[in-house]
Amino acid sequence: MWRDGRFIVDFDDARNGPAVQDLWMLLNGKRREKRIQLEILLEAYTEYMHFDNEQLALIEPLQAMRIIHYLSWIVRRCEDPAFPRAFPWMIEYDFRRKQQLLFSQQINALNEQPLQPGLIY
Repeated sequence: MWRDGRFIVDFDDARNGPAVQDLWMLLNGKRREKRIQLEILLEAYTEYMHFDNEQLALIEPLQAMRIIHYLSWIVRRCEDPAFPRAFPWMIEYDFRRKQQLLFSQQINALNEQPLQPGLIY
């Protein structure tokens, strides 16, 4: 692994999963910002590897799945007396309300057209 410059090593699935599974987690912000970020990521990614654009339809479902897994992880630990003491903000109403809003927004995103790369001027 001796190379000049930066490079990304995919350890989590050893290239068994779809490429978009590694890329979508680098996107953040509103849809407009995500499109710009995706354009830049794919430009760099495709210098080294082919990217199947049909995988773009997986971005929002993968994000929804991650939200569900994260919230279920929290719920499973709330019965542990140490958990609320260590993470008191996770059992507060404000946290739950924000998570509910985030998931509602994700459901809306699932109903939109798949995210496409594009620099928007």
